[in-house]
Amino acid sequence: MRLAALFSGGKDSTYAVQVAEARGWEVTHLLSIRPADPDSMLFHVPNLHVTPLQAEAMDLPLLEERADAGEEAELEALRRAFRRPRVDGILVGAIASDYQHSRVNRVAHELGLRVFAPLWRLDPAHLVRDYLRARLRIVFSSVSADGFDASWLGRLWDEAAVEDLLRLGATRGVHPCGEGGEFETLVLDAPRFRKAIEVTRARPDWRGTAGVWRVEEARLVEKPQRRP
Repeated sequence: MRLAALFSGGKDSTYAVQVAEARGWEVTHLLSIRPADPDSMLFHVPNLHVTPLQAEAMDLPLLEERADAGEEAELEALRRAFRRPRVDGILVGAIASDYQHSRVNRVAHELGLRVFAPLWRLDPAHLVRDYLRARLRIVFSSVSADGFDASWLGRLWDEAAVEDLLRLGATRGVHPCGEGGEFETLVLDAPRFRKAIEVTRARPDWRGTAGVWRVEEARLVEKPQRRP
């Protein structure tokens, strides 16, 4: 089964690739959409300029499309992206967003492609720790919900962050995996990466009740040797 992964550089699309390959599916391409709308409901927005480094680290070709603002323009960008690789289906990291999942499925169906969503409807309370067990190095690249503040920008996804997310889920209704748009993430390293990403310059951009950790410079570096 040859698949192209809809890829944002965040935890879910990266983990979906890892899960898919563990199941024996062949991921041949990464597809990245860069939306003009900074508040796009369909696509991840922060730090998409880092995806070429991630693709290089994963040794996979990256196919990029730009999407004008508006739902129809974004769906048309999906169509263009899905037509480019010769694959059997599209791999997505969707967990619970019916808005995104239904639209991706609709476009794929139009083009005769199947959609594979290995994380769909998994328990988010388990998933938040699955990322840790899978050895993903994740940072928060944006936050925009009650209970978050500027200290979350650039914060590492670790056990303490997981506990805080679960607490915010219980007290503020935050989806622990950010499926309500509460936050976005960026993956800096994973078992699938041949090299790690080092952010050499970034700045937090906090505006009232929301913010973005803007990566200004990043590079690939050799991974440290793991202890046996």
